Amino acid sequence: MTQINTSNITWIEGSVVENEVHMSIVELSHASRTPEDLIMAWVTEGVLSPTGSSPEDWRFSGDSLRRAKTAAHLTHDLELNVPGVALALDLLDEIAQLRSQLHRGD
Repeated sequence: MTQINTSNITWIEGSVVENEVHMSIVELSHASRTPEDLIMAWVTEGVLSPTGSSPEDWRFSGDSLRRAKTAAHLTHDLELNVPGVALALDLLDEIAQLRSQLHRGD
């Protein structure tokens, strides 16, 4: 992921990760450069929704990796706490949905 700063605007480039990919919490922790305990807190808060019944059994999709990386940026760059990250991601999802509807002409 490349981050380019222009004045007060931050542009973030990323790549699409297949949703067919399923990672353990350890793999997600490494891929997102996030401590496992923070990932567990995000799951508790609803930021991430793994399959499986316990942290040892959890499997995360490619979409979870994207959300975890965004959550990590929000945590680090904006110093948001776990509930703040959950709210910010919900709002970003809503904005994306509204933009999609606008482009479709709904």
